[in-house]
Parts: sequence; structure tokens; C-alpha cells
Amino acid sequence: MSRRPRRNHSTAFKAKVALAAVKGEKTLAELAQQFDAHPNQITTWRTQLLEGAAGVFGSGSRSIRLRERFRIGRASGRCEDAACQDR
Repeated sequence: MSRRPRRNHSTAFKAKVALAAVKGEKTLAELAQQFDAHPNQITTWRTQLLEGAAGVFGSGSRSIRLRERFRIGRASGRCEDAACQDR
């Protein structure tokens, strides 16, 4: 029996599958068949989505990461001053 090569799923695909799992309109088995993914993987993506959902509304960590990225870009000269100063 030959093994299927390892697949790398895009973040958009993972989000789509996780949202379908959160909706609960189909069973895990049905979602696994529809998206050609293992039920355990779908459960993992669903859990990651639910755990990270609260961060969308108030952690501020994204803005901190963006500020750090632009600070590094400015220091290395890869970021133009006008574009970096806006953030």
C-alpha cells in the first residue's frame, strides 16, 4: 500500500473547514469526506479557531506585531519613512 504524500493546507482552506465545523450543519465524517481531510485534523482546526477567536476583538497583539515589524523595517532601511510613520 502506498502512502499519500504529505499535504500543506493553506490558511484560507483551514479557516473554511473550521468554520464549517463550527456551524455544526454536518458531521465530522461528512466534512472529512467533503474536504478530503481527516476528522482529527478538522477537530484540531476547529479548536484553534475557537481558541483564537477572542483575540480578534481585543488582545491588541496584532497591532503590537505590526508596530514591531515596521520598527524593524525602518531600522533596516527596507521601509520608507512615510509609509512607516503612518503606523
